[in-house]
Amino acid sequence: MEGELRTIGIVGGGQLGRMLTLAALPLGFRVVVVDPGANCPAAQVGAEQILANLYDTDALKELAKKSDYITVEIEHLDTKVLEELAASGTHINPAPSTIRLIQDKFAQKQFLAKAGVPVAPFSDITDRNAALKSLENYGGSMIMKTRHGAYDGRGNMVVRSAKDIDTALAAFEGRALYAEALVDFECELATMVARSMTGDIAIYPITQTIHERNICVETLTPAPVNAAIHEKAAAVARSVAELLDGAGTFGIEMFLTKEGDILINEIAPRVHNSGHYTTEAIRTSQFEQHVRAITGLPLGSVDMLVPAAVMVNILGKRDGPTEIRGVAEVLAIPGVSLHLYGKSPTKIDRKMGHITATAATMAEARKNAHTAEELLTI
Repeated sequence: MEGELRTIGIVGGGQLGRMLTLAALPLGFRVVVVDPGANCPAAQVGAEQILANLYDTDALKELAKKSDYITVEIEHLDTKVLEELAASGTHINPAPSTIRLIQDKFAQKQFLAKAGVPVAPFSDITDRNAALKSLENYGGSMIMKTRHGAYDGRGNMVVRSAKDIDTALAAFEGRALYAEALVDFECELATMVARSMTGDIAIYPITQTIHERNICVETLTPAPVNAAIHEKAAAVARSVAELLDGAGTFGIEMFLTKEGDILINEIAPRVHNSGHYTTEAIRTSQFEQHVRAITGLPLGSVDMLVPAAVMVNILGKRDGPTEIRGVAEVLAIPGVSLHLYGKSPTKIDRKMGHITATAATMAEARKNAHTAEELLTI
């Protein structure tokens, strides 16, 4: 690190790129991002921006020329170009092969199942007959998903009848599909797992994630489950991290079944919504940890600094210009932190920011977080 500043290139400059930038700058790095939105969230806090689509080959090559290290804030991108850049000597983490695997949710499930990692039953959907057979095999209810490009519930549809199958096939026409059995889960869990360039692994505390409309609206850390479940979830998450190539911080989403089993739901090859609480509650935030991991620095401590942390997503409630009210009232609440992403316009269910509340008890943290959420208007 002696001499000139090293540069981190990020494919994507949204809120995750913004928070990665805020973590990288104090460690002495410059940041350059590729993003199609003028004055993107990362650019607002000091990143240089290459204004271009994430699939723009020339833009990605320009990013490589300007960067010592490249990483991603989103997996929906051109891994072929990243693989070519990596082959020519650019340091890219996580490995483009890992990103490509995770892009295809069906391939991701096949990879995990082959390795013995517990997942829900799943099957390829090649046509209507295959969907009908899967529906029968899964007891009359399942979820059909697009293999590529789905997020926050987009690209997913619960089906319980032949009519539902027809609706899903029409909605996802032209896209590769697969199906998963619906899991009768007790709750949804997640953790962030960091992996260094030398293979060291750090497991963050197990978090409970709460979803509405298939969007994460709240996280509770540590998850209010017994110690045995925490240990089991951490062990499963570690087994996943050991399978992945490349360095970085990965989001591991899980189901806790009624029988007490842990099933992997999805992997994110990047920092993740379920780890936002780490900025206030963990010695090393997921964002700083990712910067450390991809640049060859040692991983930091993942010990909690507080007894309880709650994160609440701030979602857009209307379509229109962004107007923010209530910031002072929110910040007057003890233990509450506010993160606004600088997005405009606001849209229904668009992630506009998040609130973190830390406290001596989970009940107090939840109360303060939701009080803050009510006071803030965007």
